[in-house]
Amino acid sequence: MKEYKNLTLDEERALYGLNGARIEKCTFAGPKDGESALKECRNVTVNDCVFNLRYPLWHVEHGRVIAADMSTTCRAPLWYDKDISLENCKLNGIKTLRECSRIKIQNCTINSAEFGWFCHNIAIEESELTAEYALLKSTDLTISDLKMHGKYSFQYVENATIYNSKLDTKDAFWHSQNTTVIDSTLMGEYLGWYAQNLTLIRCRIGGTQPLCYAKNLCLIDCVMEPSCDLAFERSLVTATIKSPVTSIKNPLSGSYIEVQEVGEIIQDIGENPVINTV
Repeated sequence: MKEYKNLTLDEERALYGLNGARIEKCTFAGPKDGESALKECRNVTVNDCVFNLRYPLWHVEHGRVIAADMSTTCRAPLWYDKDISLENCKLNGIKTLRECSRIKIQNCTINSAEFGWFCHNIAIEESELTAEYALLKSTDLTISDLKMHGKYSFQYVENATIYNSKLDTKDAFWHSQNTTVIDSTLMGEYLGWYAQNLTLIRCRIGGTQPLCYAKNLCLIDCVMEPSCDLAFERSLVTATIKSPVTSIKNPLSGSYIEVQEVGEIIQDIGENPVINTV
């Protein structure tokens, strides 16, 4: 395996097309301002490197990236990649991960607008993520121990499972399909609108107008904060809620909701769901 160590590289496609290489303690920056440093590489390990230039890892297959520091000037750092692990990295470039597959992210700090769009088979563990739009139209996601701050997160995702996470994000899971969230905290407005087959298990939920216009929505032993008003509007839902709920509005007939108590039940369009207090 060829090694590149302690280098500063700023040329266009500086290490293009490597197959079997270790890149260690290198800095990708400089006056030549070259793009696409590691484009079209295979079987590479990148360790303790700094990236300040654009598009460094495109069309890379079978790679491991350890302790990388990708700055805000490292735009769109990983696109069209396959079989890549990212460990202990700082990922600050806009549009990190686009149309990638089989990616594992572990113990990383990510601050990236438009993170993870159109990706497939993504695993995220023990990481922190700040992103305005995160994981748009991505599929087959496994996420655990994630601390997240965002706005329009997990929209149109399919086949996602999330464990033990804290998600502070507005408009999360809109139009999502086949998503399960377990032992997590979900804070933000308008959670889960238009979702299909969304299941929340032992979750804490906060924010106005949650879980409306959803199909086959299931809540199991969840807790709702007082901010959760006007819940379940036009949703088909089965729910057991281990807390009071401020208000429930017009769930669809066929719904079954078991709750400690409800401040207000609004049924003004003729539906006949079952709402029990226990």
